Amino acid sequence: MKQALLISACLLGTNCKYNGGNNALPEEKLSALREHYRLVPVCPERDGGLPTPRLPSERRGERVVNTAGEDVTGAFRRGAALALETALREDCRIALLKERSPSCGSGRIYDGSFSGTVIPGDGVTAEVLKKSGLTVCGETEFVY
Repeated sequence: MKQALLISACLLGTNCKYNGGNNALPEEKLSALREHYRLVPVCPERDGGLPTPRLPSERRGERVVNTAGEDVTGAFRRGAALALETALREDCRIALLKERSPSCGSGRIYDGSFSGTVIPGDGVTAEVLKKSGLTVCGETEFVY
């Protein structure tokens, strides 16, 4: 039986990105993933109750705000909790998540100024998954 891999749905081509698009990986990488893993897609932002499309959001410390200045932290936390529930239910020990995302970014995220500046840090979901013992990787660091 293949190992379960929690994966950002946008990396699989699901149109759940804030602007209504996706971040689909190249087909050769998707094929390699499908060959070695049972893929378990999640979109913490959508699953937490945010619409698609939605205003861009960035993390500012423990809070997440969108470009209109609205605090959307609650939706991000709900989405993170649901992603963790899914990971545990599906026996996922590793997660492949979208880099720099305020929910999925691992190790580097945008700084909250909406200027494109990247700083060290984790998105809300990546942080929750790591604290629960999952290995979290971004799409450029994952070995396909």
